[in-house]
Amino acid sequence: MKMLSLALVIVSAGALAACTSTERTATGAGAGAVIGAAVSSNPLAGAAIGAVIGGFGTYIAEVADGQCQYRNSSGQIYTTRCHWL
Repeated sequence: MKMLSLALVIVSAGALAACTSTERTATGAGAGAVIGAAVSSNPLAGAAIGAVIGGFGTYIAEVADGQCQYRNSSGQIYTTRCHWL
């Protein structure tokens, strides 16, 4: 249980530090993988399913308004219409 708590703290810190839509989706997938591996009887399958659910859920929440955040080559973050919508 201590390991799960530590993993959740690390993933939460990553979510707070994520700036772009892609980074947040990746963090959601990571959180899903950690939680899925921890609660499943088969850790590998749990991690895979958790990553898909976490990543997809975060993605849907991020693009709900049709706006995405991107980072340009100078490192600046800007918000514009999502490229794939």
